[in-house]
Amino acid sequence: MFNNFYLDLTKVNFNDILNFLKASTVSPIKTILFILDIAIVLFLAYKLIQIVKGTRAGQLLKGIALLILITFISGWLGLTILNYILTYFMTYGVIILIVVFQPELRRALEQLGTSKLRKFFGINVSFETKLKENIYKIAIAVEELSRKQIGGLIVLERDIKVEDIINTGVLMNAEISPQLIVNIFTPKTPLHDGAIIISDNKIAAVACMLPLADDKSIAKDLGTRHRSAIGMSRESDSIVVVVSEETGKISIARDGRLYRDLTEDNLRKILIKNLIEEKPETRGRIK
Repeated sequence: MFNNFYLDLTKVNFNDILNFLKASTVSPIKTILFILDIAIVLFLAYKLIQIVKGTRAGQLLKGIALLILITFISGWLGLTILNYILTYFMTYGVIILIVVFQPELRRALEQLGTSKLRKFFGINVSFETKLKENIYKIAIAVEELSRKQIGGLIVLERDIKVEDIINTGVLMNAEISPQLIVNIFTPKTPLHDGAIIISDNKIAAVACMLPLADDKSIAKDLGTRHRSAIGMSRESDSIVVVVSEETGKISIARDGRLYRDLTEDNLRKILIKNLIEEKPETRGRIK
């Protein structure tokens, strides 16, 4: 019975499917394989929709889905002529699609066996691996800001969420890149004032306002950026990176303390040790 069971879009009978699943002659293994077959097809269809969403291929697929629905309904209602025309059209429509979307199909085939295939199936690199990559990107951006003496303020969120600070700025949810960070802080650009918030390996928001530390124990030569960094590090467990606009020097604020005059290499090592390698018992110490 299993070998003779086929789904015809024009003759689908859901009672037949139920009877098939309940049939005593069908072994449990064949039933599981049948369900697995349907699940895989649905999964691939879902991923295909995700890929083409918002593209011209997506608009065409909507039309194809409508044609399939009309074909099914016409067969169910017994509209023989309409059903024949639509079935005939769909048969040759596959060839038309291959011709029209030849570039897209070629790119999809080229992705087989590459890292992009992992993204297709939702398999991404580990959080820590991506975090380390982003730390390198941030260090590169900070070094560029320092070299050009462009002021910068970057908050790296840790265990304590800083949604209230994120909501003071402009939401982005963008991938981290050195070019983007430098461009954001470039003077006279719309979002250069305020801080960048890094959350869940993304640039969550920009132009954010940080709490200002104004106690008398802070050195008088420190400007607003450094005071904001200290204030933020006191109210959360975030690590805050600061680039001085006046001197181009790099600093890190954590737990209310400021560590100044860092190199790109120092910055990278400190961030890796405190964001990735740090153990609970060592928290509270800059390494």
